[in-house]
Amino acid sequence: MSIPRVIVGISGASGAAVGIRIVELLASTGACEIHLVATRAAERTIAYEVGDRALARAADLVDRHHDIDDIGASIASGSFRTSGMIVAPCSIGSLSAIATGNLDTLLTRAADVQLKERRKLILMVRESPLHLGHLRSMAAVTEYGAIVAPLAPAFYQRPQSISEMIDHMALRAIGLLGIDDLSAAPPEWSDDTPPTCP
Repeated sequence: MSIPRVIVGISGASGAAVGIRIVELLASTGACEIHLVATRAAERTIAYEVGDRALARAADLVDRHHDIDDIGASIASGSFRTSGMIVAPCSIGSLSAIATGNLDTLLTRAADVQLKERRKLILMVRESPLHLGHLRSMAAVTEYGAIVAPLAPAFYQRPQSISEMIDHMALRAIGLLGIDDLSAAPPEWSDDTPPTCP
């Protein structure tokens, strides 16, 4: 693998803008090969939350846009080496499918491959409130080696817009991959005393 390969999965939960932004930020580095897979529910959510052409624009930025039903795609095989996968947003449906080995879509199969090959899998879960079944699924995927990183904006940087919050969440997910070649990274916290709020 000459440059890192990263899979970006987008499922149907709210927060589709974060998945699209991850694709944009990864593409802007020029430092990795990007594979994109989106569920049918994601296509609908993306169109509603981000715009009718948002998925098509993201698909133009990646090296390969895989069909959700293409179980024979390269990303469904452990022999296709990757540096990891981010699912953003990760619906509870997708999370539960990954937790239980329900691999009937390319997104869940690709995620399962990351786990079995001991590669990074970042699941940006988007749901609230959570019942015990949700929490058990999160615990299960964590035990299997995934990183559960809920879509949660950081307020300590005093974001001035939704775009800034989306950027921070996207950059945080990219940072969790731990790929040194990717220049995109969220600002680090400083131990300096934060300014007093007015």
